[in-house]
Amino acid sequence: MGVAKDGSKKDNFQPGVELKGRVTLFAEGCRGSLSEEVIRKFNLREKGQGQHQTYALGIKEVWEVNEDKHQPGSVLHTVGWPLDSKTYGGSFLYHMKDRQVAIGLVVALNYHNPFLNPYEEFQRFKHHPAIRPLLEGGTVLEYGARTLNEGGYQSIPYPVFPGGAIIGCSAGFLNVPKIKGSHTAMKSGMLAAESVFLTLHEGSALEAFWDSLRSSWIWKELHSARNYRPAFEYGLFPGLALSALEHYIMRGRSPWTLKHGKPDHEATDEAQLWRPIDYPKPDGAISFDVPTSLYRSNTNHDHDQPTHLHLKDPKIPELVNLPVYAGPESRYCPARVYEYVADEKGDPKLQINAQNCLHCKACDVKDPKQNIKWTVPEGGGGPGYTVM
Repeated sequence: MGVAKDGSKKDNFQPGVELKGRVTLFAEGCRGSLSEEVIRKFNLREKGQGQHQTYALGIKEVWEVNEDKHQPGSVLHTVGWPLDSKTYGGSFLYHMKDRQVAIGLVVALNYHNPFLNPYEEFQRFKHHPAIRPLLEGGTVLEYGARTLNEGGYQSIPYPVFPGGAIIGCSAGFLNVPKIKGSHTAMKSGMLAAESVFLTLHEGSALEAFWDSLRSSWIWKELHSARNYRPAFEYGLFPGLALSALEHYIMRGRSPWTLKHGKPDHEATDEAQLWRPIDYPKPDGAISFDVPTSLYRSNTNHDHDQPTHLHLKDPKIPELVNLPVYAGPESRYCPARVYEYVADEKGDPKLQINAQNCLHCKACDVKDPKQNIKWTVPEGGGGPGYTVM
């Protein structure tokens, strides 16, 4: 606390407190900064014989709608539109209590078109004739965005490392067809706690967590759902057909396990292969611009805190991302953190507006050259961390 942007110590500086534990459980959620570094450092994905993780970006709003349109408990899931047939994704719409409705769009981050903008796709979705009437006359209360794991069974890493374990969505226990991971996350935490108890009190190996995980209903549930997500690597309609086969005929017992395609950052095509997408302007009633939504997210950063977002190579945006991929970071980010502006010579240069960050981790996943690094300088000051 109390570290300025330039690294100097402010009047309210408080030195970092070092906490040491015999066992540490990482439960940071999807693409956790510490968890990912632990996975890399100890080669946990290879040790668990897991494939690479694949992700999606979920963008969500909470609305207060007119009472005559509210149906508490009603649930709507869609797949496809407004996304193209080669992009996996769909929407959710949940009627909650107090006239509130949660609505959102989930877009798989292995999409090919560098001009695709998940935020604008969501704004376009809300104008569908089946959705717009519900929202008309309502009020937006909240906005947010977050990545979610979609690798499922195929991408689970070995969860135990020296001195700790990875649990929940940090390890990727999301059930993709259900768009649900809270139940598996809680169960993984319970299993980990039991293993930790035995480790601390009886001296048994923490590796017992891996065995209990594979014998639990988590493993059975994710194994049954393992082929839904990779089925859509072949496109929307083949994916629907394969999913129907898995659900209604094979019932999760098919003798094959489909593999995921390229890692999300490698799936982005060069801009020359696609045409820019002309998104409609927001109307201010159903659809909104990014600054308006960002205000509703209650994002708050100290204007003088050190930035938690860094470029490993500051030249890559201007030499690679912009000329080859048409600057996709200015579109896949749902908070306009990354923006190309003209420098004093009139040349485009990437500007990072870290104060806008929603911590969704889309940039960490989708950057074509994996050039984004989340860090926090010694002494604190930001929400990203580096394991040394």
